[in-house]
Amino acid sequence: MNHQEKPPEENLTELMDFVLLGFADMSHLQWFLFGLFLIIYIIILLSNGTIFLITKMDPTLQSPVYFFLANFSFLEICYASTTLPRMLMNLGTQRRRISLVACATQMCFFLMFRVTECLLLAVMAYDRYVAICNPLQYPLVMNHRVCIQLVTGSWTTGIPFLIEYTYQIFSLPFCGSNQINHFFCDIFPILKLACGDTFVNEMLAYTVAVLFVMVPFLLVLGSYSKIISIILKFPSATS
Repeated sequence: MNHQEKPPEENLTELMDFVLLGFADMSHLQWFLFGLFLIIYIIILLSNGTIFLITKMDPTLQSPVYFFLANFSFLEICYASTTLPRMLMNLGTQRRRISLVACATQMCFFLMFRVTECLLLAVMAYDRYVAICNPLQYPLVMNHRVCIQLVTGSWTTGIPFLIEYTYQIFSLPFCGSNQINHFFCDIFPILKLACGDTFVNEMLAYTVAVLFVMVPFLLVLGSYSKIISIILKFPSATS
């Protein structure tokens, strides 16, 4: 953790941009990495885009499980598009500079999509729990209105907190190096460049991880544990 004393005001440098160092020491593999990640990005776009379109266009795929799957596929496209295009540009041009505003925007969207992914996985696990453990009540419990509310909550729950948290990080004074030892703007590589005490910011990062990662993970674990328990009690033919 970064607890050094804040340097005198005259020693602070107002950084206007950062340099992303990700893969900088592998310049001899520049075009191999560019091609590899470009193929990965195209596969992500095509596979998730196809799933999204099929679940929207096929009348037989309008149940809650496919509604959640369509949202998850769209989320995966957004998630990948937050980091991969910038990384491809850095690899292709070797111009690794990113403005402070662009860096803050990338971090904010990355965190929002990460939180949304965790919450949406918990929602999908709950959907399967109701479908398998309470099949007679499933149409009533998971009606269209509830599905809309669950998805909307997954997409929006963390937005106010994460915007404020990102603002707090980029309001810190930065001094010395502007080189980020990563291929995108993530929390801890940015905090390493900040001057002064970053203890509060680091504790908030762990709080976010507990609330939006560990809690949904435990809900997913609990849901599937219950599902497995119920299935094991079925006769083999029914299972």
